[in-house]
Amino acid sequence: MAQTLDSWQVRASCRGPQAEVFFPPNRAERKEEKVAREQRAKEICRSCPVRKLCLEYALRIKEPHGIWGGLNETERRQLIERQAG
Repeated sequence: MAQTLDSWQVRASCRGPQAEVFFPPNRAERKEEKVAREQRAKEICRSCPVRKLCLEYALRIKEPHGIWGGLNETERRQLIERQAG
């Protein structure tokens, strides 16, 4: 049986109060703050049981924001370009 979208999202390590580090704040963010925030998010992704499913989803829908599957928007765009290459 194929997994539904909801089933992998429920098991994601990013759920809960730490979810805020996966997306930029609603205010201006200094480069150092962005790097630190993204590093914290990627640390959470490293041990996530659904990391691969998350990344596949973000690539499929061309998610333009945030950390998904351990990659930020620039890294996802580069991965898509390499795959198309």
